[in-house]
Amino acid sequence: MSKLEVTQSEWTVHSEQDTVWLANWLGDRAVPGIVLALDGDLGAGKTRFSQAFAASVGVTAVVNSPTFTIIKEYTGSRLPFYHMDVYRISLEEAEDLGLDDYFFGEGATIVEWASIIEPILPESRLDLYIEHLGGEARRFMLAGRGEPYATWCRELGMLGGGSK
Repeated sequence: MSKLEVTQSEWTVHSEQDTVWLANWLGDRAVPGIVLALDGDLGAGKTRFSQAFAASVGVTAVVNSPTFTIIKEYTGSRLPFYHMDVYRISLEEAEDLGLDDYFFGEGATIVEWASIIEPILPESRLDLYIEHLGGEARRFMLAGRGEPYATWCRELGMLGGGSK
């Protein structure tokens, strides 16, 4: 197996609108089969980011955390959106869910608490860690593993890594 290029970027936002901008920027680039692996402390903004991303791929339904259902599927005008929250399951349970059907499917996937199932995530993905800095400020630490994710991190780096 070849080693994928990993490119890192950091993005600091100062408002909810900045978080929405970043989610939209990524959503505008979404193609079938992309996977965003989201982590961060409780209250860091994972679900809010996921909601904004979903809207950017054309989801008009209410998007909320799938904490107890684990996976929610949404129809978007551009792409289907698969929203996962694996906080309450073990790696072994996740392995039995057939997540590859989502990861390599026709839609865009966001996995909240992704580090719990890291061994079964696709090698090529975008890892996002959200750190709450107080108030509405957040720091997004991104690691693009393979393409197109590494390119996205480079592009974000050229934009300055700050709020837009």
